[in-house]
Amino acid sequence: MDSLTQIVLGAACGEVVLGKKVGNRAMIWGAIGGTIPDLDVLGNFMMTDMQALAFHRGISHSIFFAIITPFLFGYLVDKLYQSGLYQNKFYKALVFLCAALFTAFAAFVVNLATKIIGGNYNYVLIAISTGLALWAIVHLAKTYLTRTLEPINATRKDWAWLFFWSIFTHPLLDAFTAYGTQLFAPFSDYRVAFNTISVADPIYTVPFLACLIGASFFRRDKGMRRYLNGLGIVLSSAYLLFTVFNKQRIDKVFEKSLLAENIDFERFRTGPSIFNNILWQGVAETKDGYYYGSYSLLDKQPKVYQFYQSPKNHDLVEEYAADENIQILQWFSDGYYTVTPMNGDTLQIGDLRYGTTKERPAQPEDFVFKFTIVPNGKGGVNAFETRDFEDRSDVFSDLLDRIKGK
Repeated sequence: MDSLTQIVLGAACGEVVLGKKVGNRAMIWGAIGGTIPDLDVLGNFMMTDMQALAFHRGISHSIFFAIITPFLFGYLVDKLYQSGLYQNKFYKALVFLCAALFTAFAAFVVNLATKIIGGNYNYVLIAISTGLALWAIVHLAKTYLTRTLEPINATRKDWAWLFFWSIFTHPLLDAFTAYGTQLFAPFSDYRVAFNTISVADPIYTVPFLACLIGASFFRRDKGMRRYLNGLGIVLSSAYLLFTVFNKQRIDKVFEKSLLAENIDFERFRTGPSIFNNILWQGVAETKDGYYYGSYSLLDKQPKVYQFYQSPKNHDLVEEYAADENIQILQWFSDGYYTVTPMNGDTLQIGDLRYGTTKERPAQPEDFVFKFTIVPNGKGGVNAFETRDFEDRSDVFSDLLDRIKGK
């Protein structure tokens, strides 16, 4: 899921393991542990788009990684506190700077998201988020920079357990998204993808975050601290369980709708749209193409009102079947892709698993995940992800309208 959610989950795990011993530092190190798997994105600077696509949520998101690396991270953190370096003024200044930059960045992201979704900046939200960010930075300066920190009463084994749970839960949660994760790497590149929750879902994250923040204000020996952290874990887990049962219902709705339309499908899959678990999109594969449609829990009838057809056009890339880029895209999309001729020899591959941004016969710009394919003149292709930089606030407006049901 998104980085903020993984930070919250990691911090909650850290609190469970070491909160009583080290207080808020357990949350901080847990948050770091929850972020570690996603540092594989740093490989983007050394890889092509397609190589990065295959590498992300690979070995760093595996059970193997979660078992092996906590020993290393536990050793390093234990050494940090045993050496007393954490009391060093330069070290504390560096940590404070990183925390301040992260806080400012978080406030910026919140306001940017508002601009993308609504089309305009919300100045009330800007004032609130900026005020909260400044308060957090000043509070951190008073409580961290200007005082001597308490000694740490935790063993190397304690730190290893903290990192195990904060790292291990990261790919487990990711496995519930459409993107999936290679849990069994390096022994298998199979991506586990239950596809029950969006990669960003505020209903999962916001209550969890609120409980975690509330818990952080209580001393480590207070029962309310453990209660609030536990409440956040219970609420988020209950919601995740709801998405699993919700998907079972949605699958039945799509299957019945396909049969009612006499669509002779070979397989189908469904997934929630971004930011919610109410509006779902589904795609069914037939011999010659795909049928896709949407269903909202708020629709008056439990059915897909209209299916749209998209051709496969897989023959357009058959001559490049041995090319690594094409093989990665076929693997990444699990075969749910359509090929669209563009200008000249250029092709576009649209990943149908993530649906489209408009409820209409698909246009090249409508696919959430799309990739440009350009023949390189050597029997292969150059491939890169197609990114839209224009204002797409209308997409979120259409999404909200469709969530409300038909």
